Amino acid sequence: MAAVAPRIFVSHLSGIAVFDPNGDQVGRVRDLVAILRVGRKPPRLLGLVVELHTRRRIFLPMTRVTGIESGQVITTGVLNVRRFEQRPTERLVIGELLDRRVRLVETGEEVTVLDISVQQLPARRDWEIDRVFVRKGKGGAFRRHKGETLTVEWSAVTGFSLEEHGQGAENLLATFEQLRPADLANVLHHLSPKRRAEVAAALDDDRLADVLEELPEDDQIEILGKLKEERAADVLEAMDPDDAADLLAELPEAEQERLLTLMQPDEAADVRRLLAYEEKTAGGLMTTEPIVLRPDATVADALARVRNPDLSPALAAQVYVCRPPDETPTGKYLGTVHFQRLLRDPPYTLVSSILDDDLQPLDPDAALPEVAGFFATYDMVAAPVVDESGSLLGAVTVDDVLDHMLPEDWRETEFHLDDDVEGAAHGS
Repeated sequence: MAAVAPRIFVSHLSGIAVFDPNGDQVGRVRDLVAILRVGRKPPRLLGLVVELHTRRRIFLPMTRVTGIESGQVITTGVLNVRRFEQRPTERLVIGELLDRRVRLVETGEEVTVLDISVQQLPARRDWEIDRVFVRKGKGGAFRRHKGETLTVEWSAVTGFSLEEHGQGAENLLATFEQLRPADLANVLHHLSPKRRAEVAAALDDDRLADVLEELPEDDQIEILGKLKEERAADVLEAMDPDDAADLLAELPEAEQERLLTLMQPDEAADVRRLLAYEEKTAGGLMTTEPIVLRPDATVADALARVRNPDLSPALAAQVYVCRPPDETPTGKYLGTVHFQRLLRDPPYTLVSSILDDDLQPLDPDAALPEVAGFFATYDMVAAPVVDESGSLLGAVTVDDVLDHMLPEDWRETEFHLDDDVEGAAHGS
């Protein structure tokens, strides 16, 4: 008697590694592609959406999958690296079917889809969706553990073929909760505008702010435009001031001013200062929130500030020593202390005694090529921006320099990737 193929729930497939026959990892699973069928026939699973190391998303047909086991997918090794483009008849299982409200055929009761299982058909390489894990009762981002849950056959529910308005997003977010902001941004970018708005609405302000910072400008503007103005202002406050300024600079002046007025005055003041500079200058690139210490601070004080988990690695790489006030714009800028130096000196050492004061700071009007040259010349990951009076205005980090030097569509472009690599056409 043939063994029954194991049932696999799609939440367990999200993010797992995809390997070729030689054991080399080629990417990670980001979604599954299915096609709905007439009547109550279970949908056929066409393939996987795989994100390569270059962040390009490709289609991997299920006929090229030789095994799904132990938290990994094994392929035949033949991949078509053309970018995945969803067809009108196809559905993304994680992106579009989770959190959907459907009805039980027997009782007509409305339920929420929490997960979906897939199974390989006996003696064939075809796969199909076979079961649906649902929760009874009303949906909602804070009710995931309320209501009876049950697993039913696909044919026992109805409503997947209808376009749903106001679909939830909590189970989709749970599937991707371990992703870095840049990777979650990539997920959002590849969702439909409707689904993207639903997921953005379900994210908390800090998480959405982190994700917005990693999205292309068009996506940023689209998402911000679908939020209520009060929430949009809250999200802008949670963003790094330089990123918030870059986003606001893309909006019409009237809308820009409305949002700034709704922001907390101190947060809005930082953003207004940045908006006063040309975009591709040190002043336009800088953040107004570097680590600033007074001369009488110790190495222990500096290391305590550097340990802040909310700081980016670039901002945590060095501290800036200034006379009061110690918020930008500060009193007289005295110099920089690099993280490596902090590790070499005793905790009681005053930071003013270990300054690097030979490094010329950037002028706020320094153009992008000059800023990039500074980073290349001195092998820096962050640099102080000081005005003509000697006050520290902020710091430029290398990631912001790269963002503005790369092509505008760099998030969409993978380098050294050949579109003509041999492989089966999408969906074949």
